[in-house]
Amino acid sequence: MTQVARTPRGEAGRSESGGLAARVTLGRRFTPVSTEFLLITSTALLLTIFGLVMVLSATSATAVANGDNPMDGALRQGVFAILGVPLMFLISRFPVPFLKKIAWPALFGAVALQLLVFTPLGDEGGGNRNWIKIAGFTLQPSEFLKLALALWIAYVLLRKQAMLGTWHQVFIPVIPVGVLAIGTVLAGKDLGTSMVLVLILLGCLFFSGVKLRLFILPVILGVAAVLAYALTSPDRLRRITATCDDMSQYYGDCYQSIHGIWGMASGGIFGLGLGNSQEKYGWLPAPGNDFIFAIVGEELGLIGCVVVLALFTFFAVGAFHIIRKTSDPFIRVAAGGITVWIVGQAVINIGVVIGIFPVMGVPLPFMSQGGTALLAVLIACGVLLAFARTLPATERGKAVRTPSAGRGRVTR
Repeated sequence: MTQVARTPRGEAGRSESGGLAARVTLGRRFTPVSTEFLLITSTALLLTIFGLVMVLSATSATAVANGDNPMDGALRQGVFAILGVPLMFLISRFPVPFLKKIAWPALFGAVALQLLVFTPLGDEGGGNRNWIKIAGFTLQPSEFLKLALALWIAYVLLRKQAMLGTWHQVFIPVIPVGVLAIGTVLAGKDLGTSMVLVLILLGCLFFSGVKLRLFILPVILGVAAVLAYALTSPDRLRRITATCDDMSQYYGDCYQSIHGIWGMASGGIFGLGLGNSQEKYGWLPAPGNDFIFAIVGEELGLIGCVVVLALFTFFAVGAFHIIRKTSDPFIRVAAGGITVWIVGQAVINIGVVIGIFPVMGVPLPFMSQGGTALLAVLIACGVLLAFARTLPATERGKAVRTPSAGRGRVTR
């Protein structure tokens, strides 16, 4: 009589559990990403590509006049985009516990990097000492400090969730360490970046759920510090209070603002056409950097400006949805700080170009020429994408089990 060998019961169980684990892992790999993930990814990529085109248009004229390759500016920016985009998707795979663990080391590393601007490696330009030169490359460490500060504040406030009702638990060590980090940038006379860092700190406090009465004091202290910094320098105060609604200071503090407004006005609704800007031919200072939005308005008109504003709006919607849907306080605070940084900096830059704010040297995220700024923003987007992957299944339209569905049943 023929006997059939049977698989031992234990081995069969292990085989079935191994197959189930493999199927679950494979299913997770092919799980559709959330709407927030798609919004942030698409807007970040479109703004980066848009920025590369506008940097090429804005810098090619002066490059030709100087006898350089007209593609140099765009190629240098493109190198950082090629580095930043894969890095964004790589960081999007980082688990949130890992991001929590690196909060302290990231802040220490960013502050140490920022302090290098006061060493022989430091480089000064436009009255600010906020860059370092290493092996022929110029880096702006304060851009990485923005992300590190947001992650660190989120981690510290996470550990104090039950004690955020008392002022000393909220302010210590967040305010002293935050002031120290911002002071390293302010010591280099970079008021614009310092204001963005203050916005990040206040944004993190706001999204942490700090009581309003405790939140008002940091706001007052921040405003007072900015006013004190402005009033202590007559030259700085003159530039901030300059009125550019007439031609009286055309050759003074309003030269850049007036030409930025002229560029926007000459574009009209449809613009002069891509590459046809007149202001970039030596009239408008920093056309590829802080005033690139003026070149967008001149060459692509109102339509181009509306497209840029719409992309930033969609980015903000995706980021705020992460803040609203998550149940993790760390994700909520860190995402809030990053969102306030990117959207707030865009508002400040565009406000400077259209004459609402004084010139402060704040770049337009994703679009302004500057490899460090682009790399830092793309890394921050990678952190937001990592947060988007953690959203509850119910928020992403996936099937979830409910107690009323019965054992083994799945409701959609």
